[in-house]
Amino acid sequence: MTKYIFVTGGVTSSLGKGIISASLAKLLQARGYRVTIQKFDPYINIDPGTLNPYEHGECFVTEDGAETDLDLGHYERFLNVPTSQANNVTTGRIYQNVIRKEREGAYLGKTVQVVPHITDEIKSNIRILGESGDFDIVITELGGTVGDIESLPFIEAVRQFRWEIGYNNSLVIHLTLVPYLAAAGELKTKPTQHSVKMLLEYGIQPDILVCRTEHHINQDIRRKIAQFCNVNINAVVESIDASTIYDVPLLMLKEQLDKTVLTKLKLPHKNEPDLESWKDFLGRLKNPTAEVNIGLIGKYVELQDAYKSITESFIHAGARNECKVRVHSLHSEGITEENVNEKLAGLDGVLVAPGFGSRGIEGKIVAIKHVREKNIPFFGICLGMQCAVIEFGRNVLKLDGAHSTEMNEDTHHAVISMMEEQKKIKNKGGTMRLGSYTCELKKGSKAAAIYGKTRITERHRHRYEFNNDYLKQYEEAGMLASGINPENNLVEIVELKNHPFFVAGQFHPELKSTVANPHPLFVNFVAASLANKRKK
Repeated sequence: MTKYIFVTGGVTSSLGKGIISASLAKLLQARGYRVTIQKFDPYINIDPGTLNPYEHGECFVTEDGAETDLDLGHYERFLNVPTSQANNVTTGRIYQNVIRKEREGAYLGKTVQVVPHITDEIKSNIRILGESGDFDIVITELGGTVGDIESLPFIEAVRQFRWEIGYNNSLVIHLTLVPYLAAAGELKTKPTQHSVKMLLEYGIQPDILVCRTEHHINQDIRRKIAQFCNVNINAVVESIDASTIYDVPLLMLKEQLDKTVLTKLKLPHKNEPDLESWKDFLGRLKNPTAEVNIGLIGKYVELQDAYKSITESFIHAGARNECKVRVHSLHSEGITEENVNEKLAGLDGVLVAPGFGSRGIEGKIVAIKHVREKNIPFFGICLGMQCAVIEFGRNVLKLDGAHSTEMNEDTHHAVISMMEEQKKIKNKGGTMRLGSYTCELKKGSKAAAIYGKTRITERHRHRYEFNNDYLKQYEEAGMLASGINPENNLVEIVELKNHPFFVAGQFHPELKSTVANPHPLFVNFVAASLANKRKK
């Protein structure tokens, strides 16, 4: 029977439930278990696809085209296993499903209520992955903090679910905060006690407490927490601040979290976790032989999580190149013709990030012109590719006012235009070109050399595309369409022939980069930036 682990959070948000879930899953996977993780988000949006990145960080897109929470990115980066629509469920989706069933008459005229109808729908979503037969253990992370009004139906569903399947087949890990009061010079356990007390009021006794802390927790504090929270002392786990999230699996291994979990679930310990490749990655990450400075030009740089997958991809690629990648975030609104030299000074490579809308577009175009003319390595993603096409059209092909119809519907040269199948769509949520699509690479192109093959798949999230009416002009002037979707001839990759590294993709390669398999575009871009630095 599939075993279930539920991860809740208390005291405060942003303690790292996603990282703890991914780290535990990594340890169990390394012991030979088939593990997956799902995230339940308590907000009423159907998915984060329509959320501003300032609200919720990046929107992570799965292979099957689901727009999901950024924590699914952590799950994939740690486990090197794709997630799907079933791995992310929101309150909005739960209520949408229940209301649809009510309209269809599925409840036979019953009064539809939070209990049992909403909680039953939550439980059915918990079961989906477990009943697939693909996994031995399903870890479910509950978003938000215990005590939040919107989280209550999820907590109640977990209580019911555990009673239904038996307490030997599930456990609850509660992530909490043990703050350090500098004035008193000591760690305080009272917030943890109150958080557990609140969980108990909802009918759930946590089995394991993971205590986030800035200072080591000694045995006396562990004993105190265990005594007042009704758990075994070996179930009080320290989660001390780490220099990188990739340290956390090894920290949890040291705390024997995986052993405690397997014992409580009555599962065999199997082999000791095989983490040699993980340790090799960490060794490369922490002992670089070189350093490179890369500019990340975007519209949401004030929020670190807005480009989370990109920054993590640079970590993976840097480790593969044994190189420290220093990412310098630059707001595109602040870049002009007058200051571009100053803004981009000292950078060995430039990545122009994805986004939507007209704000900051001209700054991106100015930056791309600069790196194209100065032979600085350039990497464009989604809107970054579209800006590269616009810049080339304006400044090389001399197409006056060349633009995207997203920003200027009346442009005389719509080098980027809305995809035909998107023109009749009115709803915003879940209607873009989403998920994995095939791309064929031209033999002899830089893209084909980078991937080492001519047929690839990448994940998309966009409504606008390269206008093929201009393709001949672009290729004659030196911008090669080196990646094409075979079904609709969508230009997926463009590159410049006479440039050290000028590659841009309509897709999002950052969504497929993992610790085990760094994305080749990022690996080669970092290598090109390093070569540029050495040349200088």
